Amino acid sequence: MTEIPPRSALANWALLGLLTLGVLISFVDRTSIGAAIADKGFVAQFHLSKVQSGWLSSLFFWSYGIAQLPMGWAVDRYGSKRPYALFFAGWCVITALTGLINVLMVLFAARLLVGVAEAVVIPASYRWIRHNFDERNSGFAVGLFAMGNKFGPAIGTPVSAWLIVHHGWHAVFFAMAAVGTVWLLGWITLAPDDLPPVEVRAAIKRHGTGLTLGAALRNPVVLGSMITNFCYGYFTFYCMIWMPSYLVETRHLSLQTSGIYTFFSFAGIALMAAFGGWAADRIIARGADAVFVRKAFMIAGFVGASTVIFGVWATSLEMALFWNVASLTLLGLTTANNLTLCRLTLIPKPAIGLVTGIQQVATSLSGGVAASLSGWLLHVSGGYGAPMAVIFVFLVIGALATIGLLRPEWAPRLSPLSQGTD
Repeated sequence: MTEIPPRSALANWALLGLLTLGVLISFVDRTSIGAAIADKGFVAQFHLSKVQSGWLSSLFFWSYGIAQLPMGWAVDRYGSKRPYALFFAGWCVITALTGLINVLMVLFAARLLVGVAEAVVIPASYRWIRHNFDERNSGFAVGLFAMGNKFGPAIGTPVSAWLIVHHGWHAVFFAMAAVGTVWLLGWITLAPDDLPPVEVRAAIKRHGTGLTLGAALRNPVVLGSMITNFCYGYFTFYCMIWMPSYLVETRHLSLQTSGIYTFFSFAGIALMAAFGGWAADRIIARGADAVFVRKAFMIAGFVGASTVIFGVWATSLEMALFWNVASLTLLGLTTANNLTLCRLTLIPKPAIGLVTGIQQVATSLSGGVAASLSGWLLHVSGGYGAPMAVIFVFLVIGALATIGLLRPEWAPRLSPLSQGTD
């Protein structure tokens, strides 16, 4: 068995809170670059064009995506605690050093390294959730966890903007490294060691996790989950990276005021994610089919988020801000149910790290594409209409992939030799 010794429900929820803080901190980092490239002083120091700003934002996602599969492999074999602690410590060091950089190419390199170090967060967290929560509670658990990666931008954007305005962009990275170090000490102290027993690690070494990379990539459910994660991620990462600039340049808000509205958008999706996961859990607990319920919430979220296009057409500031907040908030109906269905419900436990890593490659790709493609579209079109039209198209694709590919009869299966490791 790969199960760790049982603990009280209260202890599990408390550790989930710690994991939520961890992902919140990591997402604050992603948002800080968006706030920085909206700052004229930062842009002037590094002589950044829109295209270069897009590449600076996207570099993190390319290395983050490449590192997902090895991180998934690591947590499947060594548990969540040790890999998380090791790589998050590296993240703290690199983040602190970023605050000292004044050369663009060195800044590019630092963002690449931060992407590698941060790649452990999601696979380690979902492996832990899968082993400690059942289907009746997993949606709410994932919803609460997802609040971390939504409140990260919600909190990070206004805080980063305030730090930049009053102390310069360097202070953002020093502050994040300090907060990350405090969290790391808590993780090392409180998280139980979930290193699988020797015999289980030996079985995994002989037979793998029971699902090969090739078999996973050929599986329709895994393919569908990659599409839904890409489409979902494209919108959220666009908002993290380009929303402050959109509000400053097109809607003529100050950097600090744009941070406040970005907070409302991400606070909205965070709260809706928890509500959507909780509501789906309650319906499932009454006997409804888990796959059907979670797919219904996912589709509703993608359709609701497509209202972002109304913000482009809005002629008043008030309506533009309303649709900006409402569209991202409605996407929260997708959040927990997509993650629960694609990473927990339809996936066998021994392969959680592998499949999560694969899906995170797609999510990371969405961040890189959203950053660089949007920068290019801004350069060639001169406005934000084209980038938001692309968001609309991807949201429609996400809804269609949910309907057509996320089917329980197509879920991946373990090979017979590995059944004993579940």
